[in-house]
Amino acid sequence: MRTFALTLLLFSLPFALKSQYEMPHILPLQKQGELRDQWLQQRMKTVLPAIMQREGIDMWILIAREYNEDPVLKTMLPSFWLSARRTTMLVIYDTGDSLETLACARYDVGEVFKKAWDKEVEPDQWKRLAQLITERAPAKIAVNRSEHFGLADGLSAYHYDQLMAHLPEAYQERVVTGERLALGWLETRTSEEMTVYQQVCRIAHAIIAEGLSDQVIQPGVTTTDDVVWFYRERIRELGLTAWFHPTVDVQRANPEDNGSTRSFASRPGETVIQPGDLVHCDFGITYLGLNTDTQQNAYVLKPGETDAPVFLKAAHKKGLHLMDILTNEFQEGRTGNEVLAEALKKAKYAGLKPQIYTHPIGYHGHGAGPTIGLWDQQEGVPHKGDYPLYHNTAYSIELNTKVFLPEWNKEIRMMMEEDAFFDENGVRYIDGRQEELYLIPRQIRE
Repeated sequence: MRTFALTLLLFSLPFALKSQYEMPHILPLQKQGELRDQWLQQRMKTVLPAIMQREGIDMWILIAREYNEDPVLKTMLPSFWLSARRTTMLVIYDTGDSLETLACARYDVGEVFKKAWDKEVEPDQWKRLAQLITERAPAKIAVNRSEHFGLADGLSAYHYDQLMAHLPEAYQERVVTGERLALGWLETRTSEEMTVYQQVCRIAHAIIAEGLSDQVIQPGVTTTDDVVWFYRERIRELGLTAWFHPTVDVQRANPEDNGSTRSFASRPGETVIQPGDLVHCDFGITYLGLNTDTQQNAYVLKPGETDAPVFLKAAHKKGLHLMDILTNEFQEGRTGNEVLAEALKKAKYAGLKPQIYTHPIGYHGHGAGPTIGLWDQQEGVPHKGDYPLYHNTAYSIELNTKVFLPEWNKEIRMMMEEDAFFDENGVRYIDGRQEELYLIPRQIRE
């Protein structure tokens, strides 16, 4: 029976005992903002011109109102703008030599988008936008409208109607979807971002390690929800944010408690963590505008044990094997559905019982790019799974393999997830991956 006093003590300890889990450096807010603004300027010069040329688009229009921001436009705002202002209109035009970046607004939008509207000369903002367009005579005008990709569907119906009403008829015919342009901008990572992304993932790994330790877990007392709320408090204490509520659950030697059949549509119930449990967490943070998504596992030692049982370590190895099978199928130009089908076929041939639900990650946790399976769509995902893989993109390699354990007389689900980067050299884990189960408590090695 856990008591209120014990729970209070449990939560007071982790914050004081940090020496065992030294946290990687987290930049102060001012430095974070400066870095993000540098990245934006670099991306406008390197990433965006290549994508506009790849997609054959010479003008991109982004429009949003304060507190109702287009997901793409929000990534183009300066760091000290926490939202759009009034009606924010951004115009990006490929001159053939460089990008012209304009703000049809009352002021510059950071260092990138320069003011291009004088209200005293033209009182109507929409008319001025139409002037900016017709003066440049683009062949294709991309706007963020998409049937299947929410991140590329940020233009409101009202703003679309206003744009079409103010454009001459000849230019209305040039308006096209910016779906692939938006996805390409969001999914592409630069070398500067990837240098820092490793630290972002390392911070996430360090927080997970704290939670899956005896700094936080007292077997027989601590519940899975206690660990969940430790994670939420720890993220806030570090000045970071969570993009989803963490999950912590257990699987154990109880044939009547078959966690491998639990639907992913429902959260696991609160459970007191006991010796002999396999503890699993699903955890993610947002830092510097980049997201992590990680699932790792720990074993709670029974009295007298110094290591996890061989059968659990073997199950974990099967999960690692499935990850290898999946990432070996990554090829530029292949669709998410093609990668999924090949990986599942080879995993089953290897004797595994796989389930793959890998997704892009970056500016958003469930990011722009190809979906590689959903937990309830293992036959392929229409539309989102038909999008191809491009180099210089990041993914959460998320999956599970079911393993029958004779020692427990039940099937378990070894759930795993690590963030990875895909380029011309293949797939690499941004900050490595969990190669062995954590032990609770950690064993001191001589």
